[in-house]
Amino acid sequence: MLKSPIPAIFSYIYGIIKLVNNIEIIVATHKKYAFPKGKDYVPLHVGAKLSKEDLKIARDDTGDNISEKNPSFCELTGFYWLSKNSKADFLGLVHYRRLFTLKSGRIKPEDSIDSALSDKEIDELVKNYDLILPKPRNYYIETLWSHYEHTLHVAPLIKTREIIKKSYPEYLKEFDRLKTRKTAHMFNMLIGKRELITEYSDWLFKVLFELEKELEKSKEAKKYDSFHSRFYGRISELLLDVWLYTKHPNLKIKELRVVDVEGVNWFKKGTSFLLAKFGGKKYGKSF
Repeated sequence: MLKSPIPAIFSYIYGIIKLVNNIEIIVATHKKYAFPKGKDYVPLHVGAKLSKEDLKIARDDTGDNISEKNPSFCELTGFYWLSKNSKADFLGLVHYRRLFTLKSGRIKPEDSIDSALSDKEIDELVKNYDLILPKPRNYYIETLWSHYEHTLHVAPLIKTREIIKKSYPEYLKEFDRLKTRKTAHMFNMLIGKRELITEYSDWLFKVLFELEKELEKSKEAKKYDSFHSRFYGRISELLLDVWLYTKHPNLKIKELRVVDVEGVNWFKKGTSFLLAKFGGKKYGKSF
């Protein structure tokens, strides 16, 4: 019996679509790890310029890069590298331990990486949406500003507002909503059309590089330990929605669940938050 040619035809068409709508989602990592399967994912060694280890994956110290800023810019050195060097039609950023998923219900730690978006799921999403973001995090009893102020050193955030007011005043109204809003798209995770991602990246790094220059001038950044010096990455989490709601409030957005590969100790996280809010004790590590 002859086999139907239809499956082969669909497979061929799918292959052509992949060539035309090519996708590059970096998986930011600083160490050896297990990564999602699929050709849309590109594991990227962030901070590679400062590392003595060769992870045998793509590195963020090639081409146009800011790899040496990784201790303070975190995964943003990978985002910069992606936006400046990738030629793909769709760009994205996830983390070695935080991934997008369409799965619902409980996901066991050992199944978390396999639960990440597949190539076919990603193709369908970018075909139907302008931007894929994490489901918003809700701080409930805190605004975005007060949560930052209680848990981290707020001076860099105040300086960011001054920069926005002076250099990018059209964003000031939305930036000031950080003092009333309680939800945000966090984690610096996103997938979208190349033009959209590079537009955001160009604006984001203009703000952050100006912030870096101002804080170096005042020597503010030198006051912080290695944990608190990573404020550029944290401030960028808040700037994403400032850019989004100012420039593109009507985009078609899909908000997805984020699976944490290593899990979250909610007791420690909750205890640390209460100590920060009511006891004045800043966070000392990530959770």
